[in-house]
Amino acid sequence: MATWAFPEQPEAKRLLDAALAERPAHAYLFHGPRGVGKRAAALAFAGELIGDRPRVERRAHPDLYLLEALGDMIRIDAVRELRRDLHMRPFEADRRVYLVFDAHLLGQEAADALLKDLEEPPPYAVLVLVADELGPLPETIRSRCQHVPFGRLSERAIRALVDARAPGLADEERKALARVAAGRLDRVDALLDPGAAARREALLEVARSVYADAGFVPSAAASRLLDGAKARGLAARERAEREVEPLGLTSREADQRIRRAQRGAEREELLASLEELAAWYRDLVVVAVGAERAAVHHDALDALREDATIERLAGAEAAAELLRDAWRVLEEFNLAPQLALEALFVRLRRELAGAPSAAA
Repeated sequence: MATWAFPEQPEAKRLLDAALAERPAHAYLFHGPRGVGKRAAALAFAGELIGDRPRVERRAHPDLYLLEALGDMIRIDAVRELRRDLHMRPFEADRRVYLVFDAHLLGQEAADALLKDLEEPPPYAVLVLVADELGPLPETIRSRCQHVPFGRLSERAIRALVDARAPGLADEERKALARVAAGRLDRVDALLDPGAAARREALLEVARSVYADAGFVPSAAASRLLDGAKARGLAARERAEREVEPLGLTSREADQRIRRAQRGAEREELLASLEELAAWYRDLVVVAVGAERAAVHHDALDALREDATIERLAGAEAAAELLRDAWRVLEEFNLAPQLALEALFVRLRRELAGAPSAAA
């Protein structure tokens, strides 16, 4: 039985152990939320299949083929290149493993091309697709793979990572960050980023200003969220520029990867901001009803106690639901974020501004 370094995911580990104990299937589909360990699991699984985990996890084994999106999708040219390689016999191992990261970004033509080899791959080849969402993948692709599901991690697992990465944090702050990370490893990295504390402080100021600031301006609140997203995007761009430099990519490929890293980070930060705003208004509810231990923002309990009035309960519940709806809409559709956020803050203000504060 293999030793898996990625945390939790008992069902995924059970399926991967079974695959190694028996003859592996020709294709697997690792799917679940972003940032829960799917890529690390795919590399570890490929390492076990090939028989050299250290080199595979360094992405340095000749029998590992890795495909991931450079721009906004995986295009047919990249899949054609994979298909040409697919018919080359292994160099060192008994099999070759093909990892397709970002499989949910397969374009229609690319998916159709990949389908041909999912139906009849060479006997020495194992394809592993890694997708953050199942919806964009055609049913023909999904049905030809053995599914390996991943879920969000427990607060305990996330807190252990926070403790390991930032042992100097105060206990309440560590607990709050673990809850705000919402079961995702990548959120821990983002929250521990040097600029994350300032972005989070600004975000909670916005959350309170919706109901506490008589001069609240929805467009200004929207701009503050977007400024935080842009700051995270610029940091991701700088990191991507350093990462692509030694890879020998063409200027077009390098630019696509850098732009995708920047856009992806901006989008993730914006969605995370909406989740945290929803958590703040949810916390107003749980603190108002005397359930402080269930609050996400443990490091801001004094402010929550001040703001969490019975009169504000209904508005806070409605605000949390509005934010969850906005998250779903922005996650699924390509909307202009400034206008969408302005409209959202107008509605939040309407729900929350009428209730008095505890200090009134």
